[in-house]
Amino acid sequence: MRSDVVTLFPEMVLPVLGQSMLKRAQDKGLLEVQVHNLRDWTTDRHHVADDTPYGGGAGMVLKAEPVFRAVETLRARAASDLRIVIPSPQGRVFTQRTAEELSREPRRVVFLCGHYEGFDERVRLGLNAEEISIGDYVLTGGELPALVMIDAAARLIPGVLGDPDSPVQDSFAEALLDHPHYTRPADVRGLAVPEVLLSGNHEAIRRWRRKEALRSTHLKRPELLQDRLLTEEDRRLLGEILQEEAKRQSVLCAEEE
Repeated sequence: MRSDVVTLFPEMVLPVLGQSMLKRAQDKGLLEVQVHNLRDWTTDRHHVADDTPYGGGAGMVLKAEPVFRAVETLRARAASDLRIVIPSPQGRVFTQRTAEELSREPRRVVFLCGHYEGFDERVRLGLNAEEISIGDYVLTGGELPALVMIDAAARLIPGVLGDPDSPVQDSFAEALLDHPHYTRPADVRGLAVPEVLLSGNHEAIRRWRRKEALRSTHLKRPELLQDRLLTEEDRRLLGEILQEEAKRQSVLCAEEE
């Protein structure tokens, strides 16, 4: 995956890219991320990249021309087409599927990180930029969303994670939440690891993990199951879960009485 981050605040991005998995991915040559200061494409001596909005109102708007020059420079360096992404709450929602899509993107991905009141609308129109949202809330800028998208996509690139099966088992990898995880010691303050995980019975462990993934999804994000094509085993496990939950609710009601 090859990408660029254009921002007014490179210092918000660089420390994260220099840590943990993202650093290792870059060291291995599996991920390339270049960070650019938008002010480098301004032309005045004060390197001003924003101005007041036409029509009045609060806040400042990032100028279009420095962004156009930045993208033209990056396109010339890449000698190929670019995929332009603007992190924005107005965009389509970022999902695991979007992360998979970015991880396989053959083009260089340029993240344009807005700030203040965002970009002059002509940036989106002139560059045919794609808006992507990481959620229905507003942040101070596009740097954190860009890092979220880079991180989510990078871990799906073969060779980035130590265990190649890890991305397959992640929450949302197949529209299910992940099962619970435990490590040593077997008892922590009276909370014990489920016995099945200590049994050494691989089939029983697999079945438990599948059931708990279905249980987590049913209890926390039931909408994920609505359009999912369930296997016969999944339907059987869900039936067990529903019976167990009904029994648990019955016990709770009896205790309250």
